[in-house]
Amino acid sequence: MSLSDHSTEIAIIGAGPAGLTSAYLLSKSGHKVTVIEKDPHYVGGISRTVEHEGFRFDIGGHRFFSKSKEVVDLWNEILPDDFIQRPRMSRIYYEGKFYSYPLRAFEALWNLGIFRSTLCMMSYAKAKAFPNRNVRSFQDWVVNQFGHKLFSIFFKTYTEKVWGMPCDEMSADWAAQRIKGLSLWGAVTDGLKRSLGLNKKPNDGMATKTLLETFRYPRLGPGMMWEAARDKIIATGKGQVVMGHALEQLASDGEGGWRMTASAEDGSKVMIRAKDTISSAPMRQLAARMHPLPETTLEASNLKYRDFLTVALMIKSEDLFPDNWIYIHDSKVQVGRVQNFRSWSPEMVPDEDVACVGLEYFCFEGDGLWSMADDDLVELAKKEMDILGLVSPDKVIGGAVVRQEKAYPVYDEDYAANVDAMRVELEAKYPTLHLVGRNGMHRYNNQDHAMMTAMLTVENIIAGERVYDTWCVNEDAEYHEAGDEGAEKSLPEGRKPVSEDQAAALNSVRNVPERVAGDKKKAA
Repeated sequence: MSLSDHSTEIAIIGAGPAGLTSAYLLSKSGHKVTVIEKDPHYVGGISRTVEHEGFRFDIGGHRFFSKSKEVVDLWNEILPDDFIQRPRMSRIYYEGKFYSYPLRAFEALWNLGIFRSTLCMMSYAKAKAFPNRNVRSFQDWVVNQFGHKLFSIFFKTYTEKVWGMPCDEMSADWAAQRIKGLSLWGAVTDGLKRSLGLNKKPNDGMATKTLLETFRYPRLGPGMMWEAARDKIIATGKGQVVMGHALEQLASDGEGGWRMTASAEDGSKVMIRAKDTISSAPMRQLAARMHPLPETTLEASNLKYRDFLTVALMIKSEDLFPDNWIYIHDSKVQVGRVQNFRSWSPEMVPDEDVACVGLEYFCFEGDGLWSMADDDLVELAKKEMDILGLVSPDKVIGGAVVRQEKAYPVYDEDYAANVDAMRVELEAKYPTLHLVGRNGMHRYNNQDHAMMTAMLTVENIIAGERVYDTWCVNEDAEYHEAGDEGAEKSLPEGRKPVSEDQAAALNSVRNVPERVAGDKKKAA
């Protein structure tokens, strides 16, 4: 067993969007950085692009859209010549019919029928007249916003597929974060305008804030962005990206710095000494590998994750549908969403006579789906495409499976209190340890929000103190893709400084007040 030992200024755990954004900005500004990444081949994390026999697969689908000018500028800086403009199209499949998303009013009325549409509007009216005043769950929140009938049609089945738990056991935080800003009236109004061709006023440019109809995308998939970032980090001469090495231990050196040990599958190890550490590793995993163990390791161990796999099918056919993806709101099949990779970029599919789709299954690591043999998963995908009426199994000429562990941090009733407990302890004890990104902060954020947490963290490291609160990044985020790309300048005016309450909390980890899930907006 070999052991290499070297020093750096900043050690970074994970080569996903948050980790590589941190490394890129720090190395560009002259700081020495070392990134460790568990995957032996791919950077980008869940935003990587996997290649199989010339076919390229996007893990989950990543539209490159952000209202943050800084994020858009950074994308253009890292990948200046390889973006293409793509049409945005997504639909919902429900009871054998397709519903456009965004909603087209007349189409929806026709598909649902007058009777069911009337029930939906009556249910909506009832929810508005007699709302639930004690909103605790995802179900409570959505029913209040849309009515029980629409909840059961367009939210319940798909959401429970994604999360593997009943909607009434999910935190209302999830709905408030991901669906905020959308309303039934707004959707119907926008859908009516679209149906009548009135969704844009003459000469108003991009002024009307409607769901975007095109988006930018790297021509070879999102991994192209992060491969370019890796190469630029290395080219500075200040950065290293160590592939195929997973975090084994992160130990405090007793002087404010860190000793990080990472190991490869062959048993080789690397030890990295650093002044600061940036972690995008799952909070539960980080807590278990720290030395000494945090007092809140128990809280961290209760954090849950949803895993994910894509079954890609190569089909001897023209493209089956024009959508980027289709949401499957049908309980007869296990698949949750179907991507069409050529609709993301023609260069993702090398053969013009072959269509390539990705069936997305949500699961827990180790369960029946996750543990199923690849060949059996391909057969399941073929069968379910046949059930949905999308393709006959005899048209399928190949398949591949890509697994993604810890794709989604779970928002159960206790997640916020568990996250807050660990966050407060680590920030109080270890000012040189910085948590970033989706899993690093146990927040289901988009790629651009993960990048923004990294940008603010870089500013804090350069300043030598926690000047900016990275946890505010997606408290006010709008997750639906609306408005102008790059329209909002979020640095430095949009950044929120650490509050007096937060500063007080950081003074003593022993005096952390108890919280409930709904208190996450309080200073921590």
